[in-house]
Amino acid sequence: MTNAPPAITPAGPARRIPGIVWIILGVVVVTGLVSYAVFAAIRPAPAALHQTRAKNVIYLLGDGMGRTHVTAARERFYGAEGKLVMETLPAHGSVSTYAVEKKSGQPGQDNFRPEPVTDSSAAATAFATGVKTYNAAIGVDPQGAVVPTIMELAKQAGYRTGNVSTAEVTDATPAGQMSHVLSRGCQGPDYSADACQDTGITGKPLPTSDVRVTPIADQIARNGTADVILGGGMARFDASDETELKEQGYSILGSVSSQIPATRADLNFAAGEKVFGLFNKGNLTVEKAKLDNPEDPEAKEPSLSEMTKKAIELLDQKTNGKGFYLQVEGALIDKRSHDNDAAQTLGEVKAFDDAVAAALDFAKKDGNTLVIVTADHETGGFNIIEKGTFTNAEAAGPPINVDSRNAANNSTPIRRDGNSKDPDRSTGASNGGGATDPKNFGPATFRTPDDPPEVKDGSKDASLWLAYASGNHTGADVPVYACGPGSEQLQGSVDNTDLFDIAGKALRLLR
Repeated sequence: MTNAPPAITPAGPARRIPGIVWIILGVVVVTGLVSYAVFAAIRPAPAALHQTRAKNVIYLLGDGMGRTHVTAARERFYGAEGKLVMETLPAHGSVSTYAVEKKSGQPGQDNFRPEPVTDSSAAATAFATGVKTYNAAIGVDPQGAVVPTIMELAKQAGYRTGNVSTAEVTDATPAGQMSHVLSRGCQGPDYSADACQDTGITGKPLPTSDVRVTPIADQIARNGTADVILGGGMARFDASDETELKEQGYSILGSVSSQIPATRADLNFAAGEKVFGLFNKGNLTVEKAKLDNPEDPEAKEPSLSEMTKKAIELLDQKTNGKGFYLQVEGALIDKRSHDNDAAQTLGEVKAFDDAVAAALDFAKKDGNTLVIVTADHETGGFNIIEKGTFTNAEAAGPPINVDSRNAANNSTPIRRDGNSKDPDRSTGASNGGGATDPKNFGPATFRTPDDPPEVKDGSKDASLWLAYASGNHTGADVPVYACGPGSEQLQGSVDNTDLFDIAGKALRLLR
């Protein structure tokens, strides 16, 4: 097995990833020759690309963070006229996030079939490689062929590289920069063949030597794509992974072989050109839980902002004039939104915004760093509703259809007296009970700095009322904020694949 990332040829003027034969983990993967026309169909036309260059790129992603997540967190912590740090960045825009169906867009087909709602792995592949793919895929195109990532390209070009997350580092977003698998469940060390093999796209089982069926943890520990890796997921790695990492010169925080997670103190003393630090066997702990239980071992985990500051410090040394590429993920926004936990969702948006502040502090001092803040998708259908109102889930029947004579809107509600609150379906305004009490459909309510001092969270007097429409992802566009060289390209609407072009050109990885 090799300790170097695969030899990769960046896309030419057309910015398409050509078919190449390359080596990952000592295995030759023949990806096949893919025509310009095929990749043109995979990707929407990119935004106009300027020639502005940057020394460093810091790409921060709030997993599951939609527009309402940002608005609600702003109002919760700073009031209606306040701003989150990310909102102070000069360039504002929106990002479309759709995926495509598996095996669509094969040679001879007219087009790719969009999948309106993406998962994190397809979204991660889109912004890491510039190629749309199917949900569950990481680092492969809709046909299952390997495509190079911007972190791999940066590493090959001599940049320092880093990957930080509050999730397991084998999870979709961090894995999307450092690995290539047909199915995101192929993480390691314990997995079934079905978690890695996908005969629906390959036609037959692939040999175990193929990188696409090699567990993500094994790839991360052996390909050296990221110089600094900080996050969770220690249980995904074993003693052989630790040996491989040490042979490549990584300083290991904690002990992988003994499954002893690292701590904030370990991070503070971390040094060297390569650092591997995992602070939990699974995902990291939400900030609210750490604050509520300061004596728990999990309270010793570093925050996302602390990991971001340390990663920047480590990467900014010995850059040989090339600079660095750093990805930072606030993963728990998504995970708490899946559980419709508004209190912890808001706390995680704030924790992510603190990491944005850390990146921005560096960028202001450096003067040549592109900072991009965005999301992979929205989660939960998060909504701010009018104070004193209720959700449809609490209603005795659906709202009356006032336009039933319109042929385009001719559904007839079961109950004409709908939109009245059913006391048996709600316990009223509450924070935190909705995920465990099936009868509690009450909106979560929060005081804001605009409220009188006596107003408490969870009361009907609190001004911020929040509700969820779903327990899963939605297809809504997500916000993007940016500053630094090339950030003007993110004014307006772009697609998630355009982020690959913008960051890649900023670092001179793409022509």
